[in-house]
Amino acid sequence: MGVNLSGLVEPEAVELSELEGRSVAVDAYNTIYQFLSIIRQPDGSPLCDGSGRVTSHLSGILYRTSNLISQGIEPSFVFDGAPHVLKTATLAERRERRDKAMAEWEYAVEEGDLKKAFSKAQQTSRMTAEIRESSKELITYLGLPVVDAPADGEAQAAYMCSKGDVWASASQDFDSILFGTPNLVRNMTVTGRRKVPGKDQYKDVRTEVIGSEGFLRALGVTREQLVDMCILIGTDFNPGIPGIGPKKSLKLIKSHGDLEGVMSHLSIDIPCHQEIRDIFLNSSYTDGYSTKPSEIDRAAVVEMLEGYDFTRERVEGALDRIEAARKSIKSRKSQRSLDSWF
Repeated sequence: MGVNLSGLVEPEAVELSELEGRSVAVDAYNTIYQFLSIIRQPDGSPLCDGSGRVTSHLSGILYRTSNLISQGIEPSFVFDGAPHVLKTATLAERRERRDKAMAEWEYAVEEGDLKKAFSKAQQTSRMTAEIRESSKELITYLGLPVVDAPADGEAQAAYMCSKGDVWASASQDFDSILFGTPNLVRNMTVTGRRKVPGKDQYKDVRTEVIGSEGFLRALGVTREQLVDMCILIGTDFNPGIPGIGPKKSLKLIKSHGDLEGVMSHLSIDIPCHQEIRDIFLNSSYTDGYSTKPSEIDRAAVVEMLEGYDFTRERVEGALDRIEAARKSIKSRKSQRSLDSWF
């Protein structure tokens, strides 16, 4: 789930329409997991076709993406490469949580407790090879760029943003700021009312924008110091120091300058801390990508999704929406260009 900086961040809530004309690099895994988690049957079962293949992610990609493009937002989807060896423990912990949640979901279904079943089911989502490849296939047929990162997808998205190839990174995680994105957009693909994990409460979820420069200035730290703070708190690559949360780590880093100063002050050692720093500050990137969208391959989209039991009418309706939005945006751009002559 990345680092927890929620207690320090004051994001700007925006309407999707305010992002018209923007291009974003979407953390594909993060977004697909959202679709797998949220788009489910009342008992928590994922959407599936007649062959038992999961289709929640395909529904999310088609309909949520059409919504983004209708708002004038052009996404590029960035997929993770091989995980860093230091992430092994985090991945193992996530598998254990999923397995436990799966058992609890099955029990809740047997008991007829659909509210609990749905809650537990949301914690069981997993990325399979079939889900990953079918996602890439549909995204490509929709004419949207697919970028294969050599390492962490968030790092690659942040790199693309730092180069000015896109305006922002789109992810739920705050890690994008550590990776150096100038702008982070959260809740872009999923808005509305969502259940608070572990509580019988709901909250309104709105799209948020965080500008890294303003965020760092407000905290009074550099990006390098923010990375050191998060190593103290705990990242996907290390467990952190017990008892140190966002506010305490900020105080410690501002008092002692950097991680080495804090470790000396507390008489502790954090194994591999320089390697963890390098993951965030000097990750691996590729320049072999394009962020330019292409035409939709309508026949391929329809054929693929009909094979997953989607109805042709609904699929074509989503495609019509995308094409109409692009045509309208192109027309407005041409009009603005013409007006500039007068």
